[in-house]
Amino acid sequence: MPTIKIATYNVNGVNGRLPVLLRWLEEARPDIVCLQELKAPQEKFPEQALLDIGYHAIWHGQKSWNGVAILSRSKDIRELRRTLPGDDEDTHSRYIEAFVNGIVIGCLYLPNGNPAPGPKFDYKLNWFRRLTAHAADLIEADMPVLLVGDYNVMPTELDVYKPESWTEDALFRPEVRTAFKKLVKQGWTDAIRILHPEERIYTFWDYFRNAYGRNAGLRIDHFLLSPELAPKLKKADVDKHVRGWEKSSDHAPVWIELKVSKK
Repeated sequence: MPTIKIATYNVNGVNGRLPVLLRWLEEARPDIVCLQELKAPQEKFPEQALLDIGYHAIWHGQKSWNGVAILSRSKDIRELRRTLPGDDEDTHSRYIEAFVNGIVIGCLYLPNGNPAPGPKFDYKLNWFRRLTAHAADLIEADMPVLLVGDYNVMPTELDVYKPESWTEDALFRPEVRTAFKKLVKQGWTDAIRILHPEERIYTFWDYFRNAYGRNAGLRIDHFLLSPELAPKLKKADVDKHVRGWEKSSDHAPVWIELKVSKK
């Protein structure tokens, strides 16, 4: 049965790291890609460079920070929304949703939340509540849905190097892990963890203290699959080697393969 490959990648600056992004796209050839942390205003997104290698795109940019995009090798990409419901005053570019190849894909960049406690942590928890409410609506719609991206949360101790050092960090505090667990309990499947239940897998390595060389990483980039998609999951993995490329992001691309029916 044929498969479709879907990836997520926090690029940490889409223009500054464009050569790395293009190199990886040419190597990995994913069908659909969710990007986070574009760090580019709407008009500065490198649309033509991506079209030149076969990727159509929708994006929600923001000057200096944030920014999300969905790329597809197919022209069949229809934007559904570019904000997360629940707060009309939230101006951060952290969510974009599209219908691509018969799948609803929500690409998200959840707030970091540090320092915690504090206003940034409160914003993170509120954003998580809004995401959970919207996710419930998507589940109830009874459609194939993916919620993909940088969640800025390590769900379990298996997902973090030296968990005892992260207990007060906004990415690992009990409130955040509880929020992630509540979201998943709606019926979502964590793709990496369901296929690699006991394996220590990371998606992020800091630039400092030789974190990548020591494999001192975090798993914060996640694929959550709706009940309609979970049975189609075939593979899930991390292109860890990309993190070792020169001028690479501090994240590595994460990808899944889904079985698809022949038309």
